Amino acid sequence: MVKRSKETKEADKLVLNSHVAKENVVHSKVAKTAEVGSGEVKEIRRIGVLTSGGDAPGMNGVIRAVTRAAAAHGIEVMGVRRGFHGLWRGDIIELKPRDVSDILQRGGTTLMTARSKTFMTEEGVSKAMSMADVFGLDALICVGGDGTGRGALDLAAAGLPVVLVPATIDNDMAGTDETIGFDTAMNTVISAVDKIRDSASSHERCSVVEVMGRNAGFLAFQVGVATGAEVVLIPEIDCDFDQDVVKKLLSARNRGKQHFIIIVAEGVRLDPDFHAAVKAAPAIAIAEEVEAKTGIETNATILGYVQRGGNPSLRDRYLSSMMGIEAVETLLAGRANRLIASLRGQIVDIDLSEALAMKKEITEEAFKRAGILSL
Repeated sequence: MVKRSKETKEADKLVLNSHVAKENVVHSKVAKTAEVGSGEVKEIRRIGVLTSGGDAPGMNGVIRAVTRAAAAHGIEVMGVRRGFHGLWRGDIIELKPRDVSDILQRGGTTLMTARSKTFMTEEGVSKAMSMADVFGLDALICVGGDGTGRGALDLAAAGLPVVLVPATIDNDMAGTDETIGFDTAMNTVISAVDKIRDSASSHERCSVVEVMGRNAGFLAFQVGVATGAEVVLIPEIDCDFDQDVVKKLLSARNRGKQHFIIIVAEGVRLDPDFHAAVKAAPAIAIAEEVEAKTGIETNATILGYVQRGGNPSLRDRYLSSMMGIEAVETLLAGRANRLIASLRGQIVDIDLSEALAMKKEITEEAFKRAGILSL
């Protein structure tokens, strides 16, 4: 473990305090996380890298960057396949610079990912630590979202230095403006919505499009703005269906609009009595209610896992490459248990425990501005 000096803690505060929240995002502290053990990080000779949780376009870029950045410093890299599940099972292979050729442009993750109930137990963490010792891992770079971060902290508490590179299409990691995979997912959804709008305009329909976002609406919100959606529904903002959806659509129709788009995050909060199918398929439930109450022909599209796939965008290829290098250099500088973050255009590292204790939120002001654009 790395002993966090007073200077390091103050530096973290300066980084976070200097990050003026963008108009659509705030990072607020909501709870404390468990303290990790302290101690001096030993010499780094071999680094492990794994991808965990939901896959996100750009994860391969991190694997490539970590492998090549480490090699440039004479550090060996071991790829852990199938995330934390593979770690405790010893599913670990050596990675050399040529092993990561031609993966930057590929979606998904070549190291694969898997859920692991075993790792969530003390026994699972102990097994993972044993395998880290067997394969001589001096530190571990984890690529994923907040669940991956919590798993990384469990390893840190057990004595393994870790660094988290944020990769999730939900963009819900606090402490960083953007996560790897978010830009690609937005562009995938925008392309689909543009095609759906073409059809909706031809038939004077309303189309309800459901996107990913069980607990966070960043994808739905930004796509809604970028596609000119008439209505955006997200988990963070309560919805009065008659006022926020029905009245808005009828008012738009009365002003001369002939087709409509509603973007819905899968975790949107609606009254359970609103519709029998609201929990299983929010888009379908909303489409049926819209048609019943407005008389506007309405259909539903659930984009599903197409949002996770595809070639990473330029932004995600660049971000994954720079974050991967920063993760290696952070460890070599003697800092561990860190989150690699993109803040105001800079790639920095901040304390992982503090980042996971914060919550990233969409401001109501930003949500109101999106409503102005849909007039």
